[in-house]
Amino acid sequence: MEQPKYKRILLKVSGEVLAGQLSYGTDSEVVRKVAEQICQVQKMGVQIGVVIGAGNIFRGLQASTRGMDRVSADYIGMLATVINSLILQETLEKLGAHTRVQTAIAMGKIAEPFIRRDAVRYLEEGQVVIFAGGTGNPYFTTDTAACLRAMEIGAKVILKGTKVDGVYDADPEKNPSARRFDRIGYIDALNRGLKVMDATAISLCMVNKLPIIVFNMTKRENLKRIIIGEQIGTLVEESHE
Repeated sequence: MEQPKYKRILLKVSGEVLAGQLSYGTDSEVVRKVAEQICQVQKMGVQIGVVIGAGNIFRGLQASTRGMDRVSADYIGMLATVINSLILQETLEKLGAHTRVQTAIAMGKIAEPFIRRDAVRYLEEGQVVIFAGGTGNPYFTTDTAACLRAMEIGAKVILKGTKVDGVYDADPEKNPSARRFDRIGYIDALNRGLKVMDATAISLCMVNKLPIIVFNMTKRENLKRIIIGEQIGTLVEESHE
């Protein structure tokens, strides 16, 4: 069995990934493929924390631009991440994985509150820990939540699973000549305004020297290939120039 490069990771999955080709909601087959990749890596001895976005259900920022109160919109978005988290949990459990869902917003009937020490203990026991509810505060994205949770649990890397195979200098769907970066520094990504993560999230990772790998989560084996050290997607880290 290949030896993993990373012992503990934080996997950030965008809500759009779970939607597949659907315009709204989750595609059960896509969710299963994501869960299978997680289980595959977990069997290699990797400890996995997961944060899921909610773009397939509700986007707080977009709703606020259409007249909804921003705070209310963000809380609705946080609740949508709980829905996605429970769907992933159910799928993982059916594949034989042991899981925990911890939320930043108390809802004891369906999930545990986020407690760092408990989360770390669950990871050490071999359970997949899914962090829902964002940071529990409005005005912060799930990207920022992923960075916070990664640092709190001592993850060695953030793996951002999307529908594209890395970070480009332009939108590859609109510009066929867009160039993909194999590697880019935090400052360069911020200065260029690249859609890696939001500025707060990238800044947190930069200050704490936490690398980010942006990759295509829809391709089978990609997660495993990253874990064993292959160059997949785009690595965002401290510039050594």
